[in-house]
Amino acid sequence: MILWHAHQNDIGAVRKLLEEDGSLVHARDYDNRTPLHVASLHGWIDIAKCLLESGADVNTQDRWKNTPLADAEGAKKHTMIELLKSYGGLSYGQSGSHFEPKPVLPPLPNKCDWEIDPSELDFSSSNIIGKGSFGEILKASWRGTPVAVKRILPSLSDDKLVIQDFRHEVKVLVKLRHPNVVQFLGAVTDKKPLMLITEYLRGGDLHRHLKEKGALSASTATNFALDIARNVLLVNPSAEHLKVGDFGLSKLIKVQNCHDVYKMTGETGSYRYMAPEVFKHRKYDKKVDVFSFAMILYEMLEGDPPFSNYDPYEAAKYAAAGHRPPFRSKSYIPELRE
Repeated sequence: MILWHAHQNDIGAVRKLLEEDGSLVHARDYDNRTPLHVASLHGWIDIAKCLLESGADVNTQDRWKNTPLADAEGAKKHTMIELLKSYGGLSYGQSGSHFEPKPVLPPLPNKCDWEIDPSELDFSSSNIIGKGSFGEILKASWRGTPVAVKRILPSLSDDKLVIQDFRHEVKVLVKLRHPNVVQFLGAVTDKKPLMLITEYLRGGDLHRHLKEKGALSASTATNFALDIARNVLLVNPSAEHLKVGDFGLSKLIKVQNCHDVYKMTGETGSYRYMAPEVFKHRKYDKKVDVFSFAMILYEMLEGDPPFSNYDPYEAAKYAAAGHRPPFRSKSYIPELRE
């Protein structure tokens, strides 16, 4: 709980929790990160001061051997960097009697670190929170913690392509660590049905959030847009931030420079948000993500999907012909339209 309040920059809640239990200053999450790591990454000065004054270890290291100062330096939070250094903060992995100021790449976990015994998953109070072509997503409990479980349909458990896609998604998630990426906890790959376990986000997915609540305020849409720009798509419990939650179609590629053109499959993804280059099976670069980003931002501001009077395929075809959705809402500043 204290990590959550530290992430939200809620100094009042953090102080109250520390008054009730001072040991919470040393609390850790799945990745061994402390509240000070979280505050340092986001640049929350008051939170960091409170934690340090309450006895937080300024040089504590997470699972990747990163210190709070390393996180602050990576995020270029200059005021935070000075604060941590004033408390004796050092950077990155330990070498000899000092810390080397160089990045330490996260170690890739061995399969034994993330393979989960299905008997540890409790589905007694589970409910379906999402469905897809190959499986369903359920809320369940793992070791007393609420989790989201993507479970492959029994009828597809022997489908080689489905299994290949599932293993690919696991491979991608194992390598990722980011505040705006859903936390991978483990997977069931040795037994059937195949399952992927991640943190549970009570807010659900952005599409459902918009469908149920309609257009967002300009400020909320802007905050969500900043999260989307960091690659995010799920709503956190208080619906203030978003996270990426599905990597089924993702690919790991090496980009030598920002102008590289990707040679990837055409018509991959959701038609309604698809860039014309992808729809037309042409070579494309990262600009196609900007197009999709704009379409999602449009939906957040308008309350309706782009080209809502067309089915998804026809919407993509219409956009590829040079058309763009009309702006109707007057609740946001003109600059957002640009």
